[in-house]
Formats: sequence, structure tokens, C-alpha cells
Amino acid sequence: MCFESISARAVGRWLACFACFLGPMLCGAQPLASPPAPPASDVLTLNQCLNVALVNQPQLRQARIDQEITRASNQVALAAWLPQVGFTGTGQHYFQLPFTIFPDATTGVPTPRQLGVRNVTTLGLSGTQTIFNNDVLLAARSKRFNNRAAEQNTVEVRINTVTGVSKAFYDVLLSQRQLEVFAQDIARLQRNYRDARARYEAGIADKTEYLQAEISLNNSLAGRKQSLEAVNAKLAYLKQLMGLAPERQLALQYDTLKLEQDAVVDTTMGLTVANRIEIQQLQTEKSLQDINVDYYRLGFLPSLSAFANYNTVFQNNEISEQYRTRFPNSYAGIQLGLPIFTGFRRNWNVRRARLQNQRLDEDITNTRNVINTEYATALAAYKGYYTEYLLGKRNLEASQEVYDVINLQYREGIRAYIDLIVAQTTLRTSQLNYYTALFQVLGSKVDLLRATGQLPTDY
Repeated sequence: MCFESISARAVGRWLACFACFLGPMLCGAQPLASPPAPPASDVLTLNQCLNVALVNQPQLRQARIDQEITRASNQVALAAWLPQVGFTGTGQHYFQLPFTIFPDATTGVPTPRQLGVRNVTTLGLSGTQTIFNNDVLLAARSKRFNNRAAEQNTVEVRINTVTGVSKAFYDVLLSQRQLEVFAQDIARLQRNYRDARARYEAGIADKTEYLQAEISLNNSLAGRKQSLEAVNAKLAYLKQLMGLAPERQLALQYDTLKLEQDAVVDTTMGLTVANRIEIQQLQTEKSLQDINVDYYRLGFLPSLSAFANYNTVFQNNEISEQYRTRFPNSYAGIQLGLPIFTGFRRNWNVRRARLQNQRLDEDITNTRNVINTEYATALAAYKGYYTEYLLGKRNLEASQEVYDVINLQYREGIRAYIDLIVAQTTLRTSQLNYYTALFQVLGSKVDLLRATGQLPTDY
């Protein structure tokens, strides 16, 4: 009985220590917090839009959740390194006791005899500890790269989010500036229409002047309507990328001078392919594949584990007397498993893993070529748009000066109305071309920074 009490206390202490060890691990996993509310202000700058998007964008939140899932999956796989403790309990009643053949002590003739008792209850505590196993070794070696892959996926989503929100922001601004251009043009055309109509009614000019003014006014009204609808659609898309509710009002704040300053980028910077997240992801995948090759290559290694069991048996023919006496037993041991022949499965697994590794090498080569093409395309687009922007800015200044002079000359009766219409149309076209080129430059700058792997994602 003394030995039984000591064994029971030892098992109790073992379980208490094991629970203390697991407690912090079980309490460490916390659910992700709800996204904080966007800023109360509905007038946001580009940086504020990016900040809201990086907090509320559903795909980015999914990527963060995937990181937590990866960490949890790693811990699930690594749990095999820890002791595995289990408890079992069984109770049984024999209606007929089993027979065992014994030779008769006198005659030596085999004689069947019933053995055992009718009521048996067994309580067992078992524990196993992995000493070495190729599967848990794979989990331990893969943990770091699994976490890295999940983090890189989040980085990729952040880059996509910043790219999409930035270009959508500029797209909304372009439509808004186009709307302003048409509003200014309509104001001028309405004044021209009133003047031409008055001149016609006074007999100074013929009917074609105010009809031309009406045609130009109607064209600008149609352009303004198109721009207005485009603003609404593009705002809805921007809110989608930012993770905002569709019913939320959103206005954009910007500084034209700062936008012109932001349009400048150093085009002499070279391309470092290693900066691209796509290459980094493939390199992480290759590291995992290298570990997978080693896992199959080392498949011939044995598995080794230790085990221990402590059982208490209660038995008696009478149920009322069954639990008065217990019969304990305990033992411990080591188990070794060695694969001898698996039908060449290990060899074929190794071959398949190495072929998959070679395929990843081809993916990396192809991705490098794609990145070089993206960089060349983005650089060419930026240079072309930047030249167009500089010329458009000069054309806008010249068109404004021409319009001011011709408008004054028309008011003084020196120039014909058709000259004013041409000058006004040229001014409107120059304004639209300038803003289109400016925001195309800003969008192509985002593409260029992304192509070089230098797009900032911390806001």
C-alpha cells in the first residue's frame, strides 16, 4: 500500500507540472481584435486613406488571420514533442466466466476451468514521450519558414492595397478636376451664350453665333454629367478598397502643388530583383521544399518514444464488495519503430520532391524575367507620362494666355466669335490633358515603385 500511495502522488505531481507547462501556451492564443473605427472626419488625404485601408481592408485582415492560423498550425504539429497523457476507464461484468485449459494435477489430462471474477473495473493513466520522429522533426524545421511565408503573404496584400488605393485615389481626383474644368467651361459658355443671344436680338450678329454657343454649352453639359457619374462610381470603388461601408460619405483632400512635387521620382534607380516580394515568397517556398526533400530522404530513420502506464484494477464477484480492494500495476518502456521495406515509396517520394524543387527553380527564373519586363514597362510609361505632363503644363499656360487675349479682343469687337470658340475649346482641352497627364504620372509612379520593390507600405 505504501508503494501504491507513493506512485499515486508521483503521478499527481507529474500531471500538475504538465498542466503548469501547458497553461501559458493555452492562454497565449488570443482572438484578433475588431478593426478600429476609421477617423471621424470624412475628408481624408491620401495618407489617411491608406491608413484606413491598411486597418479595415478585408483581404488584409484575412491575411493577418492567416498568420495566426499558421502559428496555431505550427503549434499543433509541434505538440507531438510534448508528453501525451491520457486516462481510460473500463467496467465490465461477466455473465459467463471464460474457460482456460489446465492439465489435471493427478492424471495430467487437460481439464477446462473457469477463471476470473464476474465484475472488473480498470482505471488507467498512460503517457508517451516522443524522443525522435521524422514527422515532428519536419514540423520543427518548417515552423520558421511557415511563419515567414504567412508574413510575406501579408506584405504582398499590403502592397496590393497601397497600390490599389493610391491609384483609385488619383483616379477620383482626376474625375473631380475634370468636373471642375467642365464647370468653369460651362460658366464661360453660358455667359457667351447670353451675350451672343443679346447681340443677335440687337441685330449686331447673326443667328449662328448663339447657336454655336448653345452647341458648345450642350457638349460641356454632357461632359460634366459623365464626369459626375464617374466620380460617384470611382468613389464607390475607393471605399471598397478601403474597406468602408458603401453608405459612408467620403471626400478627398489634396494639395495640387504637393501632387506636382510627388510626381517626381528618380528614374536612374536600378532594379534589385531581390526586393520584390514575389521573389522572396518563392525563396521561402524553396526553403520549405528543401526541408521536404530531407524529410523523404531521411524516411529510413527509426522512430523512438518512451511510454509509461499506471493502472488500478478493482474486481470481485459481488458488486457491493468490488471497490473495497484495488490491484495496481505500473510499467514503463521504450518503443522503437524501424521501416524496413515500404515498396520503394521513400525513393519515389524523394524523386518527386526533388522534381518539385527543380520546378521552383524554373518559377524563380520566370518570375525574374516577368519582373524585369514589369520594370521596363513601368519606367517607360512613367517617362512618357512625365514628358506629357510637362508639355501639358506648358500648353495650359499658353492656352490660358491665348484665351484671355482673344476673349478681350472679342469683347472689343476685334475678333470673330469663332476665334473665341476655338480658344475656349483649346483651353478646356489643355486643362483636361494637363490633369489627365498629372494623375497618369502619379499612377505610373506607384507602378514604378512597386516594380522596383520600393513602394512604401507603412502609414
